[in-house]
Amino acid sequence: MYIAILAGGVGSRLWPRSRKSHPKQFSDITGAGRTMIQETVDRLGDLARPDEIYIVTGERYAALTAEQLPQIPRENIIVEPSGRNTAPAIGLTCAHLHHRDPEAVVAVLSADQIVIDANQLQASLSRAETIAQQDYLVTIGIEPLYPHTGYGYIKRAELLDVNATTKGDNQSLPAYSVAQFLEKPDQATAEGFLAEGGYYWNGGMFVCKVAGMLAELQQQLPEAHTILQTIQKSLGTEDAEQVLHSLWEEMPNISIDYAIVEGAKRVAVVPLRAGWNDVGSWDALEAIRALDENQNCVANGELLAIDSQRNIVYSDKLVALIDLEDIVVVDTGDALLVGKKDQMQKVKNVVETLKSLGRTDLL
Repeated sequence: MYIAILAGGVGSRLWPRSRKSHPKQFSDITGAGRTMIQETVDRLGDLARPDEIYIVTGERYAALTAEQLPQIPRENIIVEPSGRNTAPAIGLTCAHLHHRDPEAVVAVLSADQIVIDANQLQASLSRAETIAQQDYLVTIGIEPLYPHTGYGYIKRAELLDVNATTKGDNQSLPAYSVAQFLEKPDQATAEGFLAEGGYYWNGGMFVCKVAGMLAELQQQLPEAHTILQTIQKSLGTEDAEQVLHSLWEEMPNISIDYAIVEGAKRVAVVPLRAGWNDVGSWDALEAIRALDENQNCVANGELLAIDSQRNIVYSDKLVALIDLEDIVVVDTGDALLVGKKDQMQKVKNVVETLKSLGRTDLL
């Protein structure tokens, strides 16, 4: 199985640490000592060799990718001329893989997610590979821990009668056909999902045959498929880069979910319970980092807390807090973010305001 890791986003909700020049996937956001993209590759274990791993990223991040992942062959760093969302990125990867191996199966992952239990992730991906070999597009469904309103959901249908042994534990993981993909719900709807059961968070991970994905693109997004055919024919020639750049802006800007996954006929879901988190905002850190005796989370730096509880700190220096609760403090030297923990989604408003003020030096 091949692995494709999507690494082209900016992660503006994690400003000021994540910026266009150095987005979150190339940063140690969690204080683990490794960047997020390095951890993504690390947790694959022996699921794929380095030459079977592909990184899809933008032109400005190609050198950074090579620097942080020297074990990945340079030709496996697929560079998008510009960001066109996940459907074109995945289509381009499939074109490269089909050129190399028409029988390839690929697992598509994100470079900016956290999975605590790497063994469980490998088991779910291995199980998904088995299902994908039977011409299913397989999504990895995150077993929900609480009624989250920030994720889309996957509703499962019947259990698939496909026997396989998972990697490492000699027990068979279930696989289900997918009944429906659902948009981000309100609180009451999310609570209903959990009460009913059979729903998973959509983490944007899936496994499929490369040829099958290209066939879906031909059927559901034919204009993109035509472009990809031309790009694939140029691979390995001296014209490849020129062809890519000349055609890329004609690609539709659309996500893989809307373009392909929701309209595909044979879609399955394999569950994953492994401590998954997409680290979409600063308040997510307390779910993946150890807390001190006052429930404070220090992802980076040092905290001196006087009568202060449930705060989150990311800093290169000591931070002293006095009589504060539920506050986020992020200090990156040239910028300081302080806000209420339950209002961290508004960081995107800060970024938009800085754009309008022309403060590109901080973006």
